[in-house]
Amino acid sequence: MATKSDELKSDVQTIINTLWTKRKGQQVPLTPQVALAGGAVELDATFLYADLANSSNMVKELDQRVAAKIIKSFLATSAKLIRHRGGNIVSFDGDRILGVFYGGNKNTSAARCALNINHTVTKVIRPKFEAQYDSVRRASFKIQHGVGVDTGTVLAVRGGARGRNDLIWIGRAPNLAAKLSDLREAPYCSFITAPVYNGMLDSSKFSDGKYMWEKSSRSFLGDNINIYRSKWIWSP
Repeated sequence: MATKSDELKSDVQTIINTLWTKRKGQQVPLTPQVALAGGAVELDATFLYADLANSSNMVKELDQRVAAKIIKSFLATSAKLIRHRGGNIVSFDGDRILGVFYGGNKNTSAARCALNINHTVTKVIRPKFEAQYDSVRRASFKIQHGVGVDTGTVLAVRGGARGRNDLIWIGRAPNLAAKLSDLREAPYCSFITAPVYNGMLDSSKFSDGKYMWEKSSRSFLGDNINIYRSKWIWSP
């Protein structure tokens, strides 16, 4: 009789033996559009990761229901802004959301979305919760966030088991965007890579003749990566 260990070994070997059937994507694929066994879609896209800061402190210091309302507000507004800027929401992970932008203006749209999220957190979510709850106003932390954006060629494949699976994204862009979203350098909350910046329209680089982005650098997997950070807000 086969044991559970035998089944797992068989699953891994089946995956190893499966040949990839790769095609070039013309849009962000839906999960059913990618074959579970060997299906892969190659896509040139821009990834935006938005991450709510101080979640552990929220759970520790605030009533759970209040903490849940803050997280829900952040995810709901970020999701709406990603869609507003033409992006696709591809996953939620706790207090984080991942959006994908595709097409000729993908970098401009993602950068503007990052500044839209900054406006919403600093001008809407934070003041509303501080006005409503003394516990939020007196907390040791402020409601803050980070947004990371990178662009590049990725491979979309389906991961999981039959009946319980979703798309996973293989490539630098989603991983680096996630790392940038973890940066905590208030008042700087928006971080984009040089390829994103270089692919943006000037309308997302300047506001009334003022430069909105500051050049910097970070280390990623042993490489020095040029990035741009911003503390600007952009009303949706």
